[in-house]
Parts: sequence; C-alpha cells; structure tokens
Amino acid sequence: MDFQALKAFVAHHDNFEIRVIGHAGSRFYQVELEDVEGSRHMLTRAGKPILFRSLDDVYNELRRAGIHRAYLVQQVPHDEVIGRETHYHDPLTSRMPLVF
Repeated sequence: MDFQALKAFVAHHDNFEIRVIGHAGSRFYQVELEDVEGSRHMLTRAGKPILFRSLDDVYNELRRAGIHRAYLVQQVPHDEVIGRETHYHDPLTSRMPLVF
C-alpha cells in the first residue's frame, strides 16, 4: 500500500490498526496496516516496503496521512530462529501504544 492509498483508506475507514514494526538489532522501522478483515498491508514506495530511520520520520509520515495513533511492536529474531511465529503478531503482549 503506497502513501496515497493509505491516506485514502484512512479517510474512508475507522476500524483498522497501524503497527510500527521495529526490528531487533536494527534502527529501521516499517509501517503495517491491518484492516478489519485481518489483511495486512505494508507501507510501500514503488512496490518496495519503506524503511524509516527514526520514529520521528514515522510520526511525520503518519500524521500527513491523518493518523494520530499507532502501536510500536518489536520483532524478535529469536522467535524466527527457533521456528516459532514472530512475536509481534501477538497483539496483547508485544504492542506499545504510540500517540502523536
């Protein structure tokens, strides 16, 4: 989902969740939207996921789209190494609310 599609989606829907995914050991963040049907969409540019270098960059981009709340989730590589589903998919234990 590119930025314009995200902005249009936010303007017409109110039942979705925005996740800012931080990868352990990395200083980059990705943005994911999960809609009411459970479909997940990464924020992309030219068909490739956008990597943000700071949370401030994420905040600025999401504010431009009309979003003021998201969840920060940490992807833990340990889970992937032992063959378990990534930890950030468990919404109650791995999310930290962000309001900007």
